[in-house]
Parts: sequence; C-alpha cells; structure tokens
Amino acid sequence: MKKPSPAIIAQSAVRRLPRWALLLFCMAYIVPGFLGRGPWKNEDIAAFGVMRELTSAAANWLQPQLLGQVTGFDALVPYWLGAIAIKILPFLDPALAVRIPFMLLLTLTLLATWYGVYYLARSPQAQPVAFAFGGEANSVDYARAIADAGVLALIASLGLAQFSHETTPALAQLGFTTLAFYAMASSPYRRATQIIGPALGLLIGLAGLALSGAPTLALLLGVGGTLVEWTHRRWGNSAKGADAASKRHSWHWVLLIAGITLAVSLLSSGLDLWRWRIQLPGTDGQPAWNDLKSLGRLLLWFTWPAWPLALWTLWGWRRQLASRHVALPLWFAGMAVVSTLTTTASDRSLLLSLPPLAALAAFALPTLKRSVASLIDWFTLLFFTGCAIIIWVIWIAMQTGVPRQPAANVAKLAPGFEPSFSLIAFTAAVAATLAWAWLVRWRTGAHRAAIWKSLVLPAGGATLCWLLLMTLWMPLLDYARSLGPLSRQVASLVDKKSCVEIYGVGSAQAAALQYHGQLELRQATPQASCPYLVVDIAAQPSLSAAVNLPDWAFQATVRKPTDKTENMLVYKRVSRNRPASPATAPPRP
Repeated sequence: MKKPSPAIIAQSAVRRLPRWALLLFCMAYIVPGFLGRGPWKNEDIAAFGVMRELTSAAANWLQPQLLGQVTGFDALVPYWLGAIAIKILPFLDPALAVRIPFMLLLTLTLLATWYGVYYLARSPQAQPVAFAFGGEANSVDYARAIADAGVLALIASLGLAQFSHETTPALAQLGFTTLAFYAMASSPYRRATQIIGPALGLLIGLAGLALSGAPTLALLLGVGGTLVEWTHRRWGNSAKGADAASKRHSWHWVLLIAGITLAVSLLSSGLDLWRWRIQLPGTDGQPAWNDLKSLGRLLLWFTWPAWPLALWTLWGWRRQLASRHVALPLWFAGMAVVSTLTTTASDRSLLLSLPPLAALAAFALPTLKRSVASLIDWFTLLFFTGCAIIIWVIWIAMQTGVPRQPAANVAKLAPGFEPSFSLIAFTAAVAATLAWAWLVRWRTGAHRAAIWKSLVLPAGGATLCWLLLMTLWMPLLDYARSLGPLSRQVASLVDKKSCVEIYGVGSAQAAALQYHGQLELRQATPQASCPYLVVDIAAQPSLSAAVNLPDWAFQATVRKPTDKTENMLVYKRVSRNRPASPATAPPRP
C-alpha cells in the first residue's frame, strides 16, 4: 500500500534558483583555495611530493612513494592525476598544475550531487501530496528545486571547505563516491538505450574509489546499492500499474550493480589494495570515552548544518525509510560515518558523508516548519556575519596596526610575518561582502515561498567566509600553514649543488625541502656520502643508530616560525678521521 507523503508543496514553492546564481555560488566556492597559495602541510604537500616523484623516469606507478616512504594513503589514481597534470602542463608551476584535476573533482562532486538529488526527488515515493483542486508542485520542477537545495546544503557544510581544496586522495574519494551515488540514484530513469552513462559512472565511481585508497568502502557502497535496488524492485514496482518492462529494467540494474561491485573487488585483489585499517576507539592507549567525545564533536561541527536537517528528514519521512530517496543516501552516509568511527583519518573519512547528508537535508525542506526555517535563517545570519566582521577586523589590524590587540596577536602567533596588500584580493573580498549584504536583503524581502530559501543563507555565509579567508588572509595562512619558510632557511645553510641526507624527516617535510628548498635528498645511511645531513629534532635521540656521528659536525637549528615542534637540525660532514668537537655537538631537544 502506498504510504502518504509528508510533503505538501505548491507549484509556487518550486521556482528554480536562477542558474547564474547557482553557478556563481559554485565558482565562488571552488576557485578560492586552489589559487594563490603554495602546498600546505601536511597531507597536501606530502601528496604533491609523491606526484612530483612519479614524473621521474624511475618511478613505479603501481607503488607511489616519496624517497621510499609511503604516505598516509595507499592510493593510486589521485597521484596519477597529479603526475599526469605536471607532465601535460609543463608551462605551469607543478604546484598549480596538480590542482587542476582536483578542481575538476570538486566540480564533479557538486555536479553529481545535483543530479543525484534530482533523480532521487523524481522517485514516486518522494513526490508531494496531490491537491484536491490542483496546484501541487510539478514533478520535474519539484525535483529541480530539491536538487538546488542539495547543492546549497553541501556548500554550506563546514567540513567541506578545507579538505575539498587540497590535492589529496580524500578529495578523489569524495568525487568518486558522489559519482557512484549519482549513478545509483539515476538508475530507474535510464532505459536500455540510456544505460551506458549511469553504468559507466558507477564503474568509474566504484573503481576510482577503490584505487583512491578505499576498496572496502567501495565494496560496501556497491552492496548497499544492490540491496536498495532489489528492495525497490520488490516493493517500489509492486504498486498497481508497474509494467513488466519496468520490473525487468530494475532487475537488470540489480545485476549490473552487483556485477560492477564484484569486478571492482577483483580489481582490488589483483592490485593488492586491501588493507586492515580498522581502529576502534580506545585501542590507541587513550580511554574510549575521550575518543568518542572527540568523534562526537567532530560529527557536530563538521557536518553542520546538514546533520540536523538530515535527522528531520528521517523523522518526517519515517514512513518511507525503505524508499530510494531516503534509503540510498542514508546507506552512503552511514557507511562514511562507520568508516569515521573505525579509522584514524576520521575527519577525511567523514568528508565522504557530506554529499549524502546534503541529499537527506534537502528532503527536510518540504516538511520544515516555518518557525524552524526562521531559526536557521537568524542563526546563520548572526554566525556568518560575525565571522565576516572578525576576518575584516583582523585584516585591517594586520595592514594598519589598529586595533592593537588583533595586530599583536598576529605578530605573536606568526613571528616574522610581513603583511602585504593585493588589490585583486581586496576587490574580491569587497565584492563578496556586498553580495552577502544583498543576499540577506533578498532573503528577508523576496521569494519567500521558494523551497530552497532556508539553505541560501547557510551556503552564502559559508562561501563568504571561505572567500574572505582565501583572499584577505591568504598571505598569513600561506605563511603559517606552509613549510616554505622552514625549507628555505634549511636551503640557505647548504650548498644546493650537493645532495642532502635526511633522517627522521616525514614525507611532508621531505616534499617541502624538495619543492621550496630545491634540494636533492637522500635517505641517511652509514654508506651515504652527501656533505649535509638534515634531521628532524624529534628523531635526534636515535640518530646514532643510523649514521656515524663522528663524521658530522652540528651546524644550526632551524625553527619553524609558527610551530616550535617542527624544528630541524642541520649537520655538515667533516673528515672521517676527525671527531666533532664538544662545541659543535648538537643541542639536546
């Protein structure tokens, strides 16, 4: 029996968000953060270093590494994309070239989210109630309005900003997961002559996810998609009027999803991609309760404001939980949250939950009460306006020294930083601020009936603050989050024509020394013959086990201006027959 829909929506409420406005939202969110900066620590610069090394003739493309060190992600495709971009765009700086495919991945994420939500909203169970005398929302217009809301909810998610602008496997996983989500959502609306697009999207999505370091998640998503399609075949098509062709088409999709999932699993086995990464809370020596509290705080802020709206959807559509528009995004979000709870990279795993949570959040809007919508608007207005004011005040303090306290705080946290003025960045920031003021006025005065209205201010506020940070604060953030100053200090102490041995230096620091310092690095061994040695200060106690200390004289300690824990020791080789004098012995950490 068909259960009543909780959505009561008139045609006047499903007016389209102007395409130029949606595109402007997306462009203002995608472009800042990819341009005008160097690689940031730690995963960003480490992944970049692996991509650069893959461009060498001796690199093994099936085992991407940096100086023999593996990075935090056992991935393939993200590093391939970056290395290919460096090769085919030799006229660009390598750090900029690798960002181009990742900009496309973020674009793919937003685009696939829109189409995925659109097709979910076309489901018969997702349709609004038909009015007795007509006037209910048209099916296609309703789906477009819900899809617009889904993209706005994704842009508004606080956790999306930083990780979606890094050149790491996490962004590749996000793009491929969303592509698979779209393919499964669109399956009922693609007949035999149109099946190639979604099938190819599903294959690329699951295979790309597996090759980006998450084969287990790809398997689970494929299994979940098969179950949702099978459930839809049994229950969704059992209604009166379902023809044999529709049932046969649904059964074909069950087999197709299952077959692609099996093929991706075999590919993962053939390339030896399976890894045991499960780490339950409390297994790292800390109390499980502290881990759970930390994960709880991460869930609250990282997925805001999608998670409260998603919970509202589960309550409002509780009679349709087995329906495609609820079950499919719920499965995708649930698997991402489970991955967050059982892996060490919890924040990057939680990133994959944002598109399906945004889809669930969009379906909350047809059932949202006016008082709740007003609360969202006022909270968003106050929160993001306050954040924008703080960003502007601190920028003015950096430029003029007034107010004194913010300027003093910046000088204390980033010693040695010299502020600079960029007319382009300032103009973009002013334009974004004026656009925010116009948007607030528009929201409070016009188009009040639009179903996506409650997500305009959250998406606009998130975009505003991200753009202000990536324009006004970019020099400060680049100085604080980049390993460039540290690497250039080390490079100034050594002869760049000579090789440099490293010991205890992580992949992020090694990549920074190669890129920013233009140094030729080798791993330290007793047989190595480079004239210089760079050691991470945390690895100094075990240095004697790796090298013959009498061969080296301590030269200097290089300190990172914004982080006292990232210090490096520089040594210079001396005669093998002359031990280092007590005056040149390295300091105790």
